[in-house]
Amino acid sequence: MTRTTRRQALLLGSAAVALPALSPLAAFAQNWPSRPVRLVVPFPVGGLIDNMARLISPILAQELGQPVVVENRAGSGGNVGAAEVTRATPDGYTLLMASPPLTISPALYKTLPYKPEQIVPVGLLGRVPNVLLVNPKSGINSVADIVARAKASPGTMNYASNGNGTSLHLSAELFKNSTGTFITHIPYRGAAAAVTGLMAGEVDMMFENLPSVLGQIQGNAVKALAVTTTTRSKALPDVPTLAELGVAGFDVSAWYGVAAPAGTPAAVIARMEQSLQKVLAVPEVANAMAGRGATVGFLDARAMGEFMAADAAKWKRVADFAKISLG
Repeated sequence: MTRTTRRQALLLGSAAVALPALSPLAAFAQNWPSRPVRLVVPFPVGGLIDNMARLISPILAQELGQPVVVENRAGSGGNVGAAEVTRATPDGYTLLMASPPLTISPALYKTLPYKPEQIVPVGLLGRVPNVLLVNPKSGINSVADIVARAKASPGTMNYASNGNGTSLHLSAELFKNSTGTFITHIPYRGAAAAVTGLMAGEVDMMFENLPSVLGQIQGNAVKALAVTTTTRSKALPDVPTLAELGVAGFDVSAWYGVAAPAGTPAAVIARMEQSLQKVLAVPEVANAMAGRGATVGFLDARAMGEFMAADAAKWKRVADFAKISLG
């Protein structure tokens, strides 16, 4: 070996020694996922959030190269499933199908089975408006009619919801706060019972998730007066937003996305962000979401966190206004 080749060999050896080895955490993130990923839905089978989870999970599995197993852990308005996720090892193999209870529950409960900071956002996938409904035979034809009646005879009008502390309950309380009206709350055992009560004339109005009641609207069993997002729904293009009708600043949606236990490696969250964006780019997924009345729009972890913080602040104001506390 010549002097030159010996020098080159030494330099190459030194360079190899100087290369930093991957940390265990970085190496783990680089190889993630190497086994099935669990996606916890904190509600029963068949609801909006469950349907969205089951829509994205097979496409997400193809993108990740591992099965994505949807598991329903219902109870306490979504708190049971959220708490279970916070107890999981933060390794990216247990994720949460995130939805409004993450921002509503902290405003309603003095004690939760988890701390909000124990859950971190990964990506928001879309939003579904609530819709303000009345009975077609009620003689109420506009939001202005509701406000006029409620102000003329405070406390004589009532509204249905699917239970205390739900997004539908709080949507109505936000409406009352925004319009300066007093309308009595009638909680039912679930949204289906509330809609039945509205159709039977037991109550004057209610808010409901658009996908759940789209068929009844199209069949004229109930009448849609307005949607609660700041833009109209493509599923109901002729129905105005509350903001259009003069209810300033009204913006409520049944949003859905993915979250993870705090401490999940940043590289894993970044990989999930990219994968979720690819899932939303699949036409079948986007079209199916739109067909359910959803507005598809991805927010990354940072933007989803900002969205959730603003949502939580809004529901805190509503809960304080309506003096709602669930313990």
